Amino acid sequence: MKNFVILGIIAVVILVGIASFLSFGKKEVKEQKPADTQTPISNMKLSSSTFIHNGMIPAKYTCDDENISPPLSTTEVPSQAQSLVLIVDDPDAPGRTFVHWTLWNIDPKIIEIPENGVPEGAQEGLTDFGKRGYGGPCPPSGTHRYFFKLYALDTRLVLPNYSQKSDIEKAMENHILAQTELVGLYSRQR
Repeated sequence: MKNFVILGIIAVVILVGIASFLSFGKKEVKEQKPADTQTPISNMKLSSSTFIHNGMIPAKYTCDDENISPPLSTTEVPSQAQSLVLIVDDPDAPGRTFVHWTLWNIDPKIIEIPENGVPEGAQEGLTDFGKRGYGGPCPPSGTHRYFFKLYALDTRLVLPNYSQKSDIEKAMENHILAQTELVGLYSRQR
């Protein structure tokens, strides 16, 4: 009888050990949420006939000369795009990124934004110069980078003309289908 008790205790210990071993490493399974969606990969491009990516912007398009916007061309805009947004800014400005131009509700079918022009139906917002429209590169010193950022959206933006870059970026949230950028450089000749 004593042997049966010992065998029973051994059997219970073995069963508990097996059960512990089988449950070891198991974690509580939580409901998996889908990953946040990211901007799809696109071949959309923005270029200019007056400067190449990471090339020097001609003085004509800066505060040192005519201070007019350069011609820009778009290609491979997603077919489902409802509008385009263009933001031009200078991250090398002292103290903060300086906004030189905002343009939204650009027709996605356009292939060129003309020199010193705004496509029909597009809206311009306030720049850090405190006015609407294009304000060209005008660095206080050194060579600065000017980012011409183009966004394809699945909607049109309903914003007043006095909107600033932060207003536009907030309105674009969750509506960006594709984006690209063209970077130009400028250093003032003194």
